[in-house]
Amino acid sequence: MMTYENLLEEMIKQDDRFVVMTAENRAAIRNLPGKISKNFVDVGIAEQTLIGMAAGLALRGRIPITHALASFLTLRPFEFIRTDVGIGSLPVKLVGAVPGFLSEANGPTHQAVEDIALMRLIPQMQIFCPADEDELLNGFEEIAQSPNPAYIRYTNQKALIKHPIACKIGEAEVLQQGSDITLITYGLLFNETLKAKKILEENGFSVGVINLRYLNPIDEEAILESVKKSFLTVCIEDHFQIGGLYSITAELLLKNRITGNVLPIALKNKFFKPALLGDVLEYEGFTGKQIADKILYALKFEVSGITDNK
Repeated sequence: MMTYENLLEEMIKQDDRFVVMTAENRAAIRNLPGKISKNFVDVGIAEQTLIGMAAGLALRGRIPITHALASFLTLRPFEFIRTDVGIGSLPVKLVGAVPGFLSEANGPTHQAVEDIALMRLIPQMQIFCPADEDELLNGFEEIAQSPNPAYIRYTNQKALIKHPIACKIGEAEVLQQGSDITLITYGLLFNETLKAKKILEENGFSVGVINLRYLNPIDEEAILESVKKSFLTVCIEDHFQIGGLYSITAELLLKNRITGNVLPIALKNKFFKPALLGDVLEYEGFTGKQIADKILYALKFEVSGITDNK
């Protein structure tokens, strides 16, 4: 069975330009050093050094794939990402471990819930947020080969479904169209969104689901069509409400002079309480059932127009 480590090893065998780098974060790549010794660099707990070195290697024709905890990878060396990588649009790949709720029992210092907002500020930065391990493996090689810098929200979450649509840069996976509700999400919360969809359908609603995969470049058409065709569009994400999917959607609607009912389900002005993942989802209100309940409440009390028998 293919794993992320296997994929990196195969990519290096085929193209010696790839260099795997880390700031002492080896959870996803712990077996690689002995296999790709000359293409592996660990700089220690020094994220600024990691990005500076990666930029230097990229200027010399290499393709660095860097690894660190997502919070430290996007925050500590932000100036280095902006200046060393972003200004020159170098092909440095930033792989962030335990982003969003995947940080689980780690406290606010380790919670990357503003990472999308930060990476959106870097010109040409591609942002890949796979829903699960299958999608990560399916889409990683294409983004690694891209000439642009890229930020990847790493996940090894197991897939609930077999994705019917191939993963391409900037293309959303529109699983289903819905005339009443469209659920738009990315990353970890995709599985919970599928559970919410089932509950809403059991309540008689026509429900669409869009798995965005990419937050930059983003599939503008998929989002705009959902707002035009559905009575309610719901943005679901394990990120601050400011700067993430909800903000992106608002920007798109304003740019295109489109109005619609849009409900954000995101973190509002707070970090989340550390715990095991299942408990985090339950406490913060992001399980499939809780997502569905929030939507049903909004339809009943906050927006109007759905027929009474629903």
